[in-house]
Amino acid sequence: MNAKTIFAVAAFAALASAAARADDITIDNTPFQSSRTRAEVRAELMQNRQSGYDTYATDYNQLSSFQSSLTRDQVRAEYLADRNVVAAMTGEDAGSAYLTQLAAANARADRMHLAGTSANAR
Repeated sequence: MNAKTIFAVAAFAALASAAARADDITIDNTPFQSSRTRAEVRAELMQNRQSGYDTYATDYNQLSSFQSSLTRDQVRAEYLADRNVVAAMTGEDAGSAYLTQLAAANARADRMHLAGTSANAR
């Protein structure tokens, strides 16, 4: 009985592992038509190499020519205003509790109206 069980488990494992294999590569035969000639691309490459522009270099500073439109205080105030929302949206429940509270607050705001006006007067 024990040998039959071991044989059955081994046979099942062999059959299950036969289906778990990687597939072959997919060859993409979609025709491609470039908008530029090979000479134009090579000329651009040579121009970039001569200017020292190398986006793949580890010391390439992408922000060297960046100019902010906000001051440091404006950025700090924007961060402080949004950090609770970011913390709620990236929390364990992915923001579902925050979004539920937000929906309830919006529903309360929609129900509020001035005394003496109908609820549908908007």
